[in-house]
Amino acid sequence: MRLWIAVGVALLVVGLTGCTNEPGGAHPSTGANSSAPSTATSAPSATTSPAPSAVVTTPDDGGATAAPSWLGTRVLPIGPDGFGAASSTPRELRNRRIVTRDLLPPPADGKFHSRISPVPAAVVERSSWSAECPVTLAQLRYLTMSFVGFDRRVHTGEMLVNRSAATDVVTVFRRLYESGWPIEEMRITSAAELTAKPTGDGNNTSAFACRPVRGTLSTWSQHAYGLAVDVDPFHNPYVDGRTVLPELARSYADRSPNRPGLITAQSPPVLAFRSVGWGWGGDYSSKKDWMHFSSTGK
Repeated sequence: MRLWIAVGVALLVVGLTGCTNEPGGAHPSTGANSSAPSTATSAPSATTSPAPSAVVTTPDDGGATAAPSWLGTRVLPIGPDGFGAASSTPRELRNRRIVTRDLLPPPADGKFHSRISPVPAAVVERSSWSAECPVTLAQLRYLTMSFVGFDRRVHTGEMLVNRSAATDVVTVFRRLYESGWPIEEMRITSAAELTAKPTGDGNNTSAFACRPVRGTLSTWSQHAYGLAVDVDPFHNPYVDGRTVLPELARSYADRSPNRPGLITAQSPPVLAFRSVGWGWGGDYSSKKDWMHFSSTGK
């Protein structure tokens, strides 16, 4: 009897010890994973990417913070120009440095990595491409590239571009990575986003979007050919008279404060795109499109 009691106690001790050392237990998660807006219509499918990794704010994160809980959810009324009407930039976004939410696995070695491939069927499904677009799928390429976030961490982004521009775009983003240029988000633009009601707070660095030129219905944008890239659009808005896009980025129409992500004539994005022969919307005379780079200069 004593022998069986001793064996039972020993087994109980081993079982308790094993439970306390079991990996995969719950742990706190801060930053983008817990408060970033939903990206259900545009994030990579569950079969192609893991769940976002935890982000922990540290003294070396560049002062990046979690996205406001309301980001991407507050629809703006439509103004007389047909875009969202916004009076001013919310306080939380006047010096925007948001922790990046990982939708693709970040590089394990922290180095720049890139890949150019035909567009996978799963990516087509969550993109804005259709048979009505001015390019075929065979003319597009799917890129994955490393980038540095405003949180000073290395992340992996994705982009659709024209086949003829794929190598040049990778060259540009390699140089941006090497310079430490911050990018908040880099993912595929979905068809739903192009027709969604405006919230005026997006900041997705992207290329292909099957849409017309802003303010027109019949002229295809260079984005519809995969021959244009918008970099940090909230930090570098489109400004034409009183129209500012994204609509909540009005404080960034003032280019004088030196804020992270703000593109100027001698900043790394302009120099990198210029090195491959692309033009910059910041050079337009009648309007400014500081986010915009294109192979044609339009």
